[in-house]
Amino acid sequence: MASKTGDNGIKRRLYGRRMGHKLRPHQMRLMAERLPELTINLQADGLQSWFDKPFAAYALEIGFGGGEHLRARAKAAADTGFIGCEPFINGIAKLVLAIEDEGLTNIRIYNDDARHVLDVLPPQSLHCVFLLYPDPWPKRRHHKRRFVQQDNLEAVFNALVEGGRFVVASDMADYLDWTLAAIYTHGGFAWPVKKAEDWRLPPHDWPGTRYETKALRSGRRPGYLHFTRRLQRKPQSL
Repeated sequence: MASKTGDNGIKRRLYGRRMGHKLRPHQMRLMAERLPELTINLQADGLQSWFDKPFAAYALEIGFGGGEHLRARAKAAADTGFIGCEPFINGIAKLVLAIEDEGLTNIRIYNDDARHVLDVLPPQSLHCVFLLYPDPWPKRRHHKRRFVQQDNLEAVFNALVEGGRFVVASDMADYLDWTLAAIYTHGGFAWPVKKAEDWRLPPHDWPGTRYETKALRSGRRPGYLHFTRRLQRKPQSL
């Protein structure tokens, strides 16, 4: 999902492996032929240049896995341009195949660090950022690899329009607690909840992910945190 450089100048990854099983011949062909057309050029001038046409809104998914959620969102919102970041080659191949089979024209892909994208986006250019089932890095010594860190939250804050949404889903209670604490410390996002169902249950239009289905089957109950970008930061404590 993302990587960054620590204080000692050593690049530390926030994502895990890049490759799983060998791709099938059809997948390999599509990756060779279609992925270059779908891959965003960070050197290009402006967000709209990443797509064949301008869109009314833009959204980013950080670590799209197999692309189930991203694909469903793109099909449901043809007037929105979606950018998906994912380093795992097998997941990218599945999304490229779906894009080809379903004729989707509003998805673009970046197969590396999501921070590279966030760092070049114009201020207040996104309407939504999704972070769904990120690697929880459960061991304490690995917590620094979690995506939800103050510098990453600041990058998301800068990229979102006022009132834009930052959606985080996880089946790890510790990660949800970590996220809430970091959000309150940052102060740039409101968490408009009134009852437990507001975060325990997905919204009615939630397309879900394959990992989410696996978590539910294993008895792990996900949480859904929906934040909105404030006009200004208001740091606070829990």
